[in-house]
Amino acid sequence: MASELYVSLSGQMAMETRLSTVANNVANMRTAGFRAETVNFDTVLSDYHADRVNFAAVGEMHIDRSAGPVELTGNPLDVAIVGEGWFGIETPSGTAYTRDGRFTVSAEGDLRSLTGYAILDEGGAPIQLDINGGPVEIGADGTMIQNERNVGVLGLFMLSDEANLTRYGETALLSDVVGEPVVDRVANGVRQGYQEGSNVNPIQSIAELIEIQRAFDNATAAVGDREETLQRAVRTLGAD
Repeated sequence: MASELYVSLSGQMAMETRLSTVANNVANMRTAGFRAETVNFDTVLSDYHADRVNFAAVGEMHIDRSAGPVELTGNPLDVAIVGEGWFGIETPSGTAYTRDGRFTVSAEGDLRSLTGYAILDEGGAPIQLDINGGPVEIGADGTMIQNERNVGVLGLFMLSDEANLTRYGETALLSDVVGEPVVDRVANGVRQGYQEGSNVNPIQSIAELIEIQRAFDNATAAVGDREETLQRAVRTLGAD
């Protein structure tokens, strides 16, 4: 088989990966705290009968760390991050980080995420509230007050730019570098009664889906044309 068929196939495989990534972003446009994912593509060079052939290959996946839109919910257990930082949650795979601040309180008074994981304080310990202590007030610096008593400080953590992030569930991320507690609680804080949405750009993502589909169709057509050319050549040579 001619090398151009392999090149077209490698391009289709790369586009399939990109299509899956963008489709997942679109599916989570309304998921609170969701971070969009992007994928890079590389060119792989190969010697083929002394000629250099360029193949498409999937490169690294990247998590878009930019903030999403913040909207008022009025729910005192909804908390949005203002500025930089991530909430820490305790999972079976270790500490995960999220911008999804939709919290709940268990029957035992544990502050938890919607997925049931414990929310961590600034020291990395699970936050325990007084189940009979009344409503909790959360200040801009993360200080939590119940019945005029300080019951803890909501943890905010900075993730290194060099950290390798992998998705954990829909809205959380695992980092190969442990997050450091946020020091500047003036520029970086929280807002009670608000919720941060997905950072997916819906118009851009839908446009990308259309672009990828068209490129995939063109690659498919090119493969079909090449196969037809080869078949005509075989028939012509066979007739001779």
